[in-house]
Amino acid sequence: MSALIRILLRMRALVLIVLACMLVAGTFGAMQLDVEAYPDPSPPLVEIITQNPAWSAEEMEQQVTAPVETALYGVQHLDGIRSISIFGLSDVKLYFTFTSDYFHDKQEVLDRLQLLQLPNGLQPQLSPWSPIGEIYRYQLTGPYTLYDLTATQDWLVTREMKQVPGIIDVTTFGGDVKQYQIEADPQKLLAHGVTLPQVTAAVQNSNANAGGNYISLGEQSVNVRAVGQLHTVDDIKQVVVASNRGVPVLVGDVADVKIGSQQRMGKIGRNHDPDAVEGIVLLNKNEESIPALEALKVKIHDLNHGLLPPGMHIDTISDRTNLIDRTEHTVKHVIITGLVLVTLILLFMLGDVRTTIIAAATIPFAVLFAFSMMAMTGHSANLISIGAIDFGILVDASIVVLENIHRKLSRRLPEDDLATLIIEGVQEASRPVLFSTVIILVAFIPLFTMEGVPGKIFAPMSVTYGFALIGALLFGLVFAPVLAMVLAPKGPPPARPEEDDAHAGEGTWLSNFFRHHYNRIFSLTLRRSKFVWGVAIIALIISGFIFVYGVGGEFMPPLEEGNLWVRATLPQDVSFDVASTTVDSLREDFQRFPEVKQVVSQLGRPNDGTDVTTFNNLEFLVDLKDESTWPADVHGSKEKLIEQMQHALSKYPGVVFGFSQQIQDNVEEAMSGVKGENSLKIFGDDLDQLSKQAVAVQNVMEKVQGVQDVGIFKVDGQPSLVIRVDRAKAARYNIAPADVNAAVQAAVGGSAVTQLIEGDRRFDITVRYPKSYRDNPDSVGKILLPAGDGSSVPLSEVADIGVRQGSFQIFREAGRRYIPIKFSVRGRDLAATITDLQAQLKQKIQLPNGYTYAWAGEFDSLKKEQKRLSVIIPISLLAILILLYTQFNTWLDAVIVLATLPFAAIGGILALLITHTSFSISAAVGFTSLTGVATLGAVVFLSGIRRAQKRHGARHGLREGCLDEMRPVLMACMSAGLGLLPAAISNGIGAQAQQPLARVVVGGMITTVFSILCLTPLMARRLPKNFEEETV
Repeated sequence: MSALIRILLRMRALVLIVLACMLVAGTFGAMQLDVEAYPDPSPPLVEIITQNPAWSAEEMEQQVTAPVETALYGVQHLDGIRSISIFGLSDVKLYFTFTSDYFHDKQEVLDRLQLLQLPNGLQPQLSPWSPIGEIYRYQLTGPYTLYDLTATQDWLVTREMKQVPGIIDVTTFGGDVKQYQIEADPQKLLAHGVTLPQVTAAVQNSNANAGGNYISLGEQSVNVRAVGQLHTVDDIKQVVVASNRGVPVLVGDVADVKIGSQQRMGKIGRNHDPDAVEGIVLLNKNEESIPALEALKVKIHDLNHGLLPPGMHIDTISDRTNLIDRTEHTVKHVIITGLVLVTLILLFMLGDVRTTIIAAATIPFAVLFAFSMMAMTGHSANLISIGAIDFGILVDASIVVLENIHRKLSRRLPEDDLATLIIEGVQEASRPVLFSTVIILVAFIPLFTMEGVPGKIFAPMSVTYGFALIGALLFGLVFAPVLAMVLAPKGPPPARPEEDDAHAGEGTWLSNFFRHHYNRIFSLTLRRSKFVWGVAIIALIISGFIFVYGVGGEFMPPLEEGNLWVRATLPQDVSFDVASTTVDSLREDFQRFPEVKQVVSQLGRPNDGTDVTTFNNLEFLVDLKDESTWPADVHGSKEKLIEQMQHALSKYPGVVFGFSQQIQDNVEEAMSGVKGENSLKIFGDDLDQLSKQAVAVQNVMEKVQGVQDVGIFKVDGQPSLVIRVDRAKAARYNIAPADVNAAVQAAVGGSAVTQLIEGDRRFDITVRYPKSYRDNPDSVGKILLPAGDGSSVPLSEVADIGVRQGSFQIFREAGRRYIPIKFSVRGRDLAATITDLQAQLKQKIQLPNGYTYAWAGEFDSLKKEQKRLSVIIPISLLAILILLYTQFNTWLDAVIVLATLPFAAIGGILALLITHTSFSISAAVGFTSLTGVATLGAVVFLSGIRRAQKRHGARHGLREGCLDEMRPVLMACMSAGLGLLPAAISNGIGAQAQQPLARVVVGGMITTVFSILCLTPLMARRLPKNFEEETV
């Protein structure tokens, strides 16, 4: 190492040029790096949607869902299939392993779907939805009818926005879809001797153009066109249906033709506007959101300034850029504050501006190095991974090297060579620093090997950390010595008076203060070693007890988004009109809270079926103002705000409310297959039995402390007007069941028979009976069917008609039906709540044979990750032990370093307890970082002790080594703790995922200092067998 350092010092000009080039390259790489607000924690997911407005949930399951699932079993890398069947809609979600390629998975699904034949020519479609794909919401406003707004949204705005790079689709929600409706009067049909199928066939046959190739007229070639397409309502009225006694019967003679709207499946409201047209812009998988949003805003500007009709305007509802900016502001504040604190502690401990500047320069170099490497290797970053980096840890390597150099230079004599002293300083520190950095990287093995959701969230952070540590090591061993050589003072330091501690006065007032008091503590520790060990062991036992029984557990702290996503579940048989009235009332209630900025409500689902729900599901995007403006009775607490909202909403009996956040809700739904934060799924075959067991489980869950918002996703209780064909009666009239079904579908449901083209827009032409002939069972029974002899027979003569209870929605997973019970956990940690809940269910619930239950959501993910960590952490500790043996070449010193680590963790555990922070994956990452810093400090400290013992003897060298290495250890630990202190106390948007990590490190650094400075000397009094003192 000394030869390399000597070469670097000789060629320092070249080294400085290389440093400048790397900084420029790092800056360029940082500009190219894709930085997102939050990572996408979901696995590759392919969603298949099939719609048929004529079928019930059971028919959708039997005719569509089950065949689709069967066709897709066996797809490569498939991890699981979940599905939901509701009236008119089948939704099948395919979950693939996290390591699979999304686009390959998607193509294989498409290949299999091409071979699938479904009844009635149904065509499954791939949904463009993804958990964090929504990047922009807007309302289309203007002095126009809902028909016009919706048509412009569907045929102009969507087309223009889908041309923006990175945008996969735009979902239209709300509004009225324009239709040309032919309402055939049964009495007029009877009077003219015409049937409804004849009307349908006539309209279909009268809406087409034809080509006759071309003819030559003189020198010209003229195309031949037969124009027969329908263009207006009058065109439709003039269609000939039949001839009655030589008189043509037109559509206008037997039907009322008008412009109407498609039967609504959903509705959007915003603030005081009860009926709005909303667009939801979806980002393609793996695309960068910032460039897409920038291009989208350019397109929106063009639409608002010329492309849209006069007065029509796109008004922003939500913009992912705002979330990114607010999170970025929090992260920048945390980073800058941490950087300032680290720099100040270096300055106060070293007292040398030059050395402090060099050490602080490690941070930008390491970060830029990490960014450039991530850009080169195709990795993306997110604000969690950047904000969670402890810059104090990054400077540790440089601190140890520069402190050793600084110590050498501060003690130099006039005859000492400057370069030689720098080489000696680097030589002594290089091996401990190199091995310590490697050990930190090994300590991060649990991060690097994270799988599933935590892997998606923390993998970018581990990659960033890894590259940054390598960059910090490179700076500390290559560039820091050269900069120290260039900036080092040339003259010797002033002489100091002799003291008992020969080096007591060579530092700053702060370092001398710590050195003086540590000298006394060191002596006291050696004299009362049994007492010190007793206190340490008791503290370790107590902290272990606190960790197991006093610190709660959760999977991940919620990532603050600055909004609430509130779900209200109404009775499953609620009508659209009642749900519409309720959603408007609830939206007004939310707007009365002074903390609320705006409220957007959505009822039901969009027409493309991308949200699998119906009228009983009301959802509200409640945008919140900055917490600093909230009333004093809330004090910026979201929990208190939710409590107030729950109290205000208690006036709605029978309505179940759930509170989450917009992105969080999407991710939770994608992961568990259920619209809820957590859920328990009861598996079985019989829907009635599933409902019965779900009610029993719900009664138990509601009595468990911490369980909130309990609700059963009803699978039955949907009233259906069932028309059951009596085959014997139908046969007497020569009427087939298919004829009955077709008549019911056309007369009641209103089948789209063709389309009317207006420019580049297409609108359905439907044929059905007027509302008065289809709005109750008696009216439906009077629908006339054409008999075999040419007469007409009422439907009630050939079918039994009545209201029956049927399935509302059917959930399936791995081919089995289940009923989900959703719930939230508030006011108590997740792990303790679920543990209590499991005990209660085991004691009070006995499921029938063939029925089981399973947990889904955060708790399921937490248990999987705890199981993985229980295996990988011992492996990491074993690898650290082997590296420590390689560093010291003795098992004794390796064990000494490893033995300090549990005591270092005491502060992290106490920090979680004091701040009421639950143990989570984020906290586990904090303990990993803590392990790395404690290992580095212990290695440097023990290495210095052994060097001093070789020079000054075992007894005197122990004191000398401890006093000399106290400063770099203290600086490293203080830098690591202060570097994350701003993140530990920050409450800004984006800080929540960092808080457990930061609090563990901040608290752990306190006990790390005591464990290294007080316990290591006690263990280091015992010398290794191969230890030999240097001969003077």
